[in-house]
Amino acid sequence: MSRPDIFDRLRNGEVISSDDSDRGELREASYVTKKLLIQMNNSSDPEEIRSLLSQITSSDIDESVAVFTPLYINYGKHTKIGKNVFINFDCVFLGLGGIIIEDNVLIAPKVSLLSEGHPVSPEERHALVPKPIHIKKNVWIGANATILQGVTIGENAIVAAGAVVSKDVPDNVIVGGIPAKIIKTIDVNE
Repeated sequence: MSRPDIFDRLRNGEVISSDDSDRGELREASYVTKKLLIQMNNSSDPEEIRSLLSQITSSDIDESVAVFTPLYINYGKHTKIGKNVFINFDCVFLGLGGIIIEDNVLIAPKVSLLSEGHPVSPEERHALVPKPIHIKKNVWIGANATILQGVTIGENAIVAAGAVVSKDVPDNVIVGGIPAKIIKTIDVNE
């Protein structure tokens, strides 16, 4: 019985060791993505940008989505982007572990979504540890914020500029700092 391909194993949260026989496929896929990114990042046509992003993610990108390039992605096929999403300049999406961006999300310049990491142990550090990132509806992520692997950002939440988010964020709060902590609750009835 053959094992699932490396991309399915990543999507399922399997740690990929540095000596995994399929690991070379990750680099090859990244180079395919990079070719499309070069085209996308050199375009000023919103329709062409969405079309290329659709190819990178292997999914439909709605015409309501706006991306200010450059955008950097290592592997887009585990990334899903909802409607009415705005992604500003210089963002980084490391998506091997999976990234879901729901509708009406605002992503400021230089935001990093990092769905993969490495073990702490020096002997195992070259292994890849994937965990999905989920950004729910109406989230605003401030400039230069970093969202780490395995984090869910709740509906209507705001991530302050420069924050490093390493734990789930509840709905309707503002978080900030390193590591990010709740600063304020948002009253959605105001």
